[in-house]
This record gives sequence, C-alpha cells and structure tokens, in this order.
Amino acid sequence: MKPTFLPLDFHWVAPRTSERRSHRLLKTMLQRRTIRTISDRPVPRSVIKNCLRIAGSAPSGANMQPWKFVVISRTALRAKIKEAAEKEERAFYKNRASAEWLQALGPLGTDWHKPFLVEAPYLIVIFAENFGVRADGEHVKHYYVQESVGIATGFLIAALHQAGLATLTHTPSPMGFLNKILGRPNNERPFLLLVVGYPAVGTAVPSFAVERKPFKDIVIW
Repeated sequence: MKPTFLPLDFHWVAPRTSERRSHRLLKTMLQRRTIRTISDRPVPRSVIKNCLRIAGSAPSGANMQPWKFVVISRTALRAKIKEAAEKEERAFYKNRASAEWLQALGPLGTDWHKPFLVEAPYLIVIFAENFGVRADGEHVKHYYVQESVGIATGFLIAALHQAGLATLTHTPSPMGFLNKILGRPNNERPFLLLVVGYPAVGTAVPSFAVERKPFKDIVIW
C-alpha cells in the first residue's frame, strides 16, 4: 500500500523567541523534584486528562503507541495497591536488595512504607503493551516498546510539572500485582507507577537531590 502524507502543521518562530521559550522551560523544569509527602488536596480531573493527552502524543516505534495509562482515584483501590506494593517493598528492603543498593538509597531516607500511595489524589499506572490484540484475537507486533513507553512517560511527567503538580516515580519489584488488581490483560506489563498531586505543607527534599551533574559531564559537542 502506498503511504499517504499530509502537510506538516509547523509554526516557525524567530530564533530569539525560540531561545526565550527554551530558557523559560529550562527554569521551570529545573524546579521539578521527586517528592514523597503529597497532599490530599483535590486535583482537577481536566488537568490530568490534558496531561495524558500530551503523553499520548509521544513518538513511538512504527507509531504503534504501545501504552496504556490507568488512572486511579478511588481510595479503596489505592489502599489495595498500597498493601500489595508494601508487601513487595518489605521483601526488597529485608531480603532482595544488596548492601550496595541499600547504601545508594540511604541518602533518600526511604524504606518499605509507602503512605503516598493513599495520600495522593491520583495514581497513574503506566503499562507497556508487549503486543497488540485485534478484535478477532490476532496479535499485532509492537516495536521498541520500552523506548516508546519511556518517552511517553517523560512527556507525562514534564506535562504534570508544567501544570503545577508534583510527581513520584514508583517501581515496586515485581509489579505483576498491578495487572491483577487493575484487571489488565497479559499482553500489558507494568512499566511505572506514577504518584500525582500537590506537595504537602512542609515538604522537603534530600539536599543531594537538588544537585545536577555539570553540563560538561553530560553533553559532548
């Protein structure tokens, strides 16, 4: 089949405008922090929807868009997820984590307790579709799934921050319990659990988390 194309809807801007926009975004994104104390203050559903639409606009391998975003706001369901996640985290901290790993986590002050899973007004579980399934049950191969879902997740985190919300990326291991609790099919694999809300009053972050590697250490011209 011969591919069809549409004219690109691209809005050109002057170099000075481009520089000004990029600097404004840089200042905003440099303020982003991962936090673990989240307020139960309500978040407008429309804000979450807009940010998810931004995530869904991300590029993907062969445009397969191999992602699903499951949004949880019900307290009872968040409590179920917390219980299951803490069970895995308890085993991780007590049995599975190496001494080196625990030492690396030390400055963050984390342990297996995850109260933010019920305190935050929203949890967004991001699933990666290993393959698609047509209406007749036939499987559809997906390409570059990990990379595609990672890009979409980055879009989502940036969009939420731009909207004035705070986030926490949580990856209890293993995460298979999320399929069961949320009733997701076997072709979907939990990629990330994103905690979303406003920072609680008095929220602080580890001092080292404010530091970033020097620009010269991350960029080669």
